[in-house]
Amino acid sequence: MSILKKHKILETNVTLLLVFSFIVVTIGGIVEIAPLFYLENTIEDVEGMRPYSPLELQGRDIYIREGCYVCHSQMIRPMRDEVERYGHYSLAAESKYDRPFQWGSKRTGPDLARVGGRYSDDWHVAHLMDPQSVVPESIMPKYAFLMDTRLHPDHIGDTLKAHKIVGVPYTDEMIASAKADFVAQADPDSDYDGLLERYPGAQVRNFDSEPGISEMDALLAYLQMLGTLVDFSTFTPDASR
Repeated sequence: MSILKKHKILETNVTLLLVFSFIVVTIGGIVEIAPLFYLENTIEDVEGMRPYSPLELQGRDIYIREGCYVCHSQMIRPMRDEVERYGHYSLAAESKYDRPFQWGSKRTGPDLARVGGRYSDDWHVAHLMDPQSVVPESIMPKYAFLMDTRLHPDHIGDTLKAHKIVGVPYTDEMIASAKADFVAQADPDSDYDGLLERYPGAQVRNFDSEPGISEMDALLAYLQMLGTLVDFSTFTPDASR
């Protein structure tokens, strides 16, 4: 009872409660933050991770522009129900080239961290043009206009330069080849060997099956690579981290 009475002093004195709350938060902050100053890197290097290709990066910009992150997270938590539904839990390394990251804060629709390769291009096109045609209960709006909006790679090199400034390791060769790589990824008849050397695992095809390069092509290139870069059949987490 004596302890409870002493605690009552804090509960009835706003100033004292504020002081002790500040002390507790300070101690907790030091415990969480201080160790970070002694780590060379807080992100484990994972084989397979690379910067986005120019077309994927353009698709990601469209994804952000249309607010897809508001309803779809890209963060699989390390809990059994999440892993069984969506796949391996998300790794910090998978977001290290994201500016900004797309972890999200809610799920009106499913998590998309592992959506790459889960559905065909035709399914994605149908879903984006008329979501209710494939998921009747969906409240997602229609994005048919993406099919009709043409893309041109005139400024894609500048986009890569901007990402390089904030730490994404785009090389001078990648920037110089940005326009060619942008076009090559959406054309399976192109000479795309250089693209695959610069961006291993990049998927090359006419994503929307229509002539030219549309915003639909770019968005599908982005969606179809999500979660595909890391080979989780061989991945072993570093227990020391």
